[in-house]
Amino acid sequence: MPTLGVALITKNAANHLAECLASVAFADHIVVLDSGSSDDTLAIAAAHGAQVETTTDWPGFGPQKNRALASLDTDWVLSLDADEIVSPELANAIRAAITSNAGAVFTLRRRSSFCGQWIRHCGWYPDDVPRLFKRGTARYSDDLVHERLVFDGAAPVLAGELLHYSYDDFETVLGKVNQYSSAGAAQRHGKGQSSGVAKAALRGLWAFFRTYVIKRGFLDGGAGFAISVMNAETTYYRFLKLGLLHRQRHID
Repeated sequence: MPTLGVALITKNAANHLAECLASVAFADHIVVLDSGSSDDTLAIAAAHGAQVETTTDWPGFGPQKNRALASLDTDWVLSLDADEIVSPELANAIRAAITSNAGAVFTLRRRSSFCGQWIRHCGWYPDDVPRLFKRGTARYSDDLVHERLVFDGAAPVLAGELLHYSYDDFETVLGKVNQYSSAGAAQRHGKGQSSGVAKAALRGLWAFFRTYVIKRGFLDGGAGFAISVMNAETTYYRFLKLGLLHRQRHID
């Protein structure tokens, strides 16, 4: 029977971590790589039998996930976020996939919630993410944010759903708007890009229109409107911060 390892990166992820780890209890090895949690994340991980490792620096989402992958020596790897739950149907599909020898990389169909509501539009569903692969056949890009799994060939979609508790409340929304916009600005700045207020405003307006109209966010009611505003704010602040970084570099 091929062995399966699960890799997670965490920071203050106590809200859903226990449910996440319980949903993959069938795995042979679980690694939780933490970057400075001050809540019960480490205790929860240890209580569920995970191998807990810590880092003092933060290289970005892609490099951090690759660090977690490097700690596994199993035949197969399942990469998860701490707010993602493997449904029973998906768990069965994962077990079948790693014994079938039908491919090297598989995609999971993710359904996300926003402040307690499961979202069906806004570009959030179906959200197919490649996450299960034979060790050594894939790795994450080195992006600071919006990292992607890099691999060759096809990645069939497995049955079942990966349940994603992406935003529990509006405090989380505001925190992630700031976090992701800063990381996105730093990433673009590192590539030599620049921006200004007008560009930031236009990009923000387009993000709202794309989410609410083109991606039919209006069909998700108030949550769809809130997500559209969130996407607009994240985009606006990303490009505004990028302009400030570019300006600061020239002042220095």
